[in-house]
Amino acid sequence: MMPGAGGGTGVRVTRAADGTVQIAVPAAPGPAFVRAVLDVAGAVLTWPVLGTAALPAAEVHDPGRAQQWLWAVYGERTAAAVHALAAVPPGVSVDVAPPESPESETALAGYAARLALGHWAARWWPASYTDGIPALEPDLLGMELAALTHRCQQLFDDPEDQPDGDPAELLETHQAALDSLVRWWQAARESASGPVRQLDGVLRLIDDAADCAGVAGDAVRRLRSALETGAPYDPRGSHELRTPLGLGSLFARSGGYALAAGERLVPGGRVIARGSGTNDWRRYPPGFVDPSESAVSWTVSAVGAGRVIEVEAVADVAAPVGGVRLAAEVRVEGGPPTLVSLARRGDVWAGRADLDVPASLPPRTRVEVGVLLPGFDPDPDPELDPEADTEPGPGPGTDGADGRADRDAVRALARHRLAAAALPEPQGTYPQPFPAPFLAEIVAAATADAGEDF
Repeated sequence: MMPGAGGGTGVRVTRAADGTVQIAVPAAPGPAFVRAVLDVAGAVLTWPVLGTAALPAAEVHDPGRAQQWLWAVYGERTAAAVHALAAVPPGVSVDVAPPESPESETALAGYAARLALGHWAARWWPASYTDGIPALEPDLLGMELAALTHRCQQLFDDPEDQPDGDPAELLETHQAALDSLVRWWQAARESASGPVRQLDGVLRLIDDAADCAGVAGDAVRRLRSALETGAPYDPRGSHELRTPLGLGSLFARSGGYALAAGERLVPGGRVIARGSGTNDWRRYPPGFVDPSESAVSWTVSAVGAGRVIEVEAVADVAAPVGGVRLAAEVRVEGGPPTLVSLARRGDVWAGRADLDVPASLPPRTRVEVGVLLPGFDPDPDPELDPEADTEPGPGPGTDGADGRADRDAVRALARHRLAAAALPEPQGTYPQPFPAPFLAEIVAAATADAGEDF
């Protein structure tokens, strides 16, 4: 420890063995879907989505580039400690008190935490028809992320190196929501209801970001006209606004469906066992499978002298329709795995395979089934992928190792945020460091309350 370092409750700055400088704050470890991450100039910042840390943990790989924002997030003492530790041998650490108290948060740190949570929501939000958790409208969320990214430009210095720091790309990708945002803002102003200040701030940041990045187009011109005149731009010269009946009419979601049971893949046969599988979000890309714990099901049937397992997984509304196959990993009594190829059939991923099991399964036979995308699974089983240079993963069905408790906590967080977003003044109901609802959460809560399909 460096001279003068105390054992206080501030942040600890350490020169790691790999040459990076790490800024650690108290945070519980967990899978990727419980962490909000930002790639910034010279570093990666991480917040616990399920925690209340006001400041992020950081892995600084370029202390020189990181100096442009370090002082504004952690304070001058921490920025100076990072600069000093960059020149010392690995293993040296120092405890630094934050600017005022461990719970203090600078303006940039607050906006950065919110931006990171928005990127987390775009990737990991547990939208589920089965669980009744509505999806967040991606273009609406993307436009608010563009506004936040513009506000946080001090964190970034190269869009090519930091994909999270390019507001122009977000604006161009999600412009489809801009006209609806303007109409919502105008209707909220006229009725003195809704998140008027939040809408106003987001739209003005979007306008400034578009101006700085040179993003043009009809939607941007209509936004600019609305901000200047207080009314939507109408090329015919009329500024009459037809106030929408509900947010669902402004932000109509595509891709919704009603679940329908799939036909049996194996007609006939005698069912000898059935159950639910493990839905480990880490084993396939977000958006492939409905995140519900009950999304994966299996049935073992006797067909003649053979035994066949059928596996179904409820597809997410954003799941690819063709060209991709998932797989189900099946183990009986902890034995060697059987891989079942799953193809998209309407609202489900489904597949079947022969299974080497006794003619009559004992009632308490342990059948473990988990869904994965081959090649994506972060913990591949060497029995299925002999070239994988990793230790065997937790596998489906192991107590606690499949992240069930974390998934339940994420679903609880989503439900809490939606319930808070439905309140007239929701800002005060969110725990730090993510104190306010996203506009996409407000719309999701409103459409869910109205009973609209998601």
